[in-house]
Amino acid sequence: MRKWLLILLVPLLFAFSTNTVLATKTWGHVVSDMEKVLNQSLTVYKQGDDEKARELVNDAYFGVFEKDGMERAVMSNISGKRASIEEYKISAIRKLMANQAPVAQVEKEVKDLVVMLREDAVQLDGKQQNPTEIFLASLLILVREGFEAILVIGAIIAYLIKSGNAAKTRIVYYSSLAAILASFATAVAFQQLFSISGANQEILEGATMLLAVVVLFSVSHWMVGKAETRAWQNYIEGKVQESLSGGNTWSLGAAAFLAVYREGAETVLFYQALFADADGQQGMIWGGFAVGCVALVVIFALIRFGSVRIPLKPFFLGTSVLMYLLSISFAGGGVKELQEAGVVGVTPAPGVGTIDLLGIYPTWETLVPQFVLMLLAIGGVLYQRRKNKSQLSAGI
Repeated sequence: MRKWLLILLVPLLFAFSTNTVLATKTWGHVVSDMEKVLNQSLTVYKQGDDEKARELVNDAYFGVFEKDGMERAVMSNISGKRASIEEYKISAIRKLMANQAPVAQVEKEVKDLVVMLREDAVQLDGKQQNPTEIFLASLLILVREGFEAILVIGAIIAYLIKSGNAAKTRIVYYSSLAAILASFATAVAFQQLFSISGANQEILEGATMLLAVVVLFSVSHWMVGKAETRAWQNYIEGKVQESLSGGNTWSLGAAAFLAVYREGAETVLFYQALFADADGQQGMIWGGFAVGCVALVVIFALIRFGSVRIPLKPFFLGTSVLMYLLSISFAGGGVKELQEAGVVGVTPAPGVGTIDLLGIYPTWETLVPQFVLMLLAIGGVLYQRRKNKSQLSAGI
């Protein structure tokens, strides 16, 4: 019962900071504010100060587009692809300024961006009074952001139970709860306590995701090696108690913590933006949130109890593939966060679309690490299969 209370507590904590300052201006006003800062950056750029111009572009992005919640509103109510396109347009403007491109070229990019933002503002302002859409936005935010974390948590818990170490699942539950508390505290700190720049927030999110890539990839590689029943039995007999009492248990807890932490802080920020745009429809947000909580509990139960009944080999292979895919998705998302912070460059990859759910974005900086991870995953699987075959043939 205590474990189920922890699971129920996870989504509830997501909403504690959502009753912060409610905005009174429309999205059209937000775009006007952003356009004003972008025009200031153009004026400074024409004067020859490209560094100051880029700082003003950052102010337009972090101080208006993100801070006033338009990025999250576009993602929630229009599409993640649309938000990504606009983010990359902002990055392209910064890059042009850094390369001292002709003023006319920079002006064109700024104009194109503002036109897109105006289109979004019209669409978003038209949605403010629709209770059903507000309810669905609230529901989908919670389910979408919580789903990936639950996949990781459910897979790890099922693994511990299958290995005969059900008592150690408490580490995963406690790690998840700690991550929720940490993500909540981080979101509050960013929003209210510290004057931390939006760029630093993106750097933290990106670094967290890339760290999660390392943990998830290593755990998935380890599981592939234990997919064969004989290999698993040998492992259990010789090493499981020693390993599970030490580093491997904590690595699983770390995987759960990082997966939940990243999603938790982002969910709080999404709900802040949703409440700011609710205009008297807060009840629909809470309704969507409540249904989302129930949906997450059902999803967790299906993964938690359904996976335990899966035969050993399919379970390990399926779980390892899932974690491989999540690590590849996190790699793309982590690099994208660093791109938004200006830490990593942006080189467009022609012909590549945006698939936000899979962490695929149209830049070489996000695609190359994902390609490398795919090669490592394939190599790891081939290596483990050869190793297992040689051990089985030797009777080990």
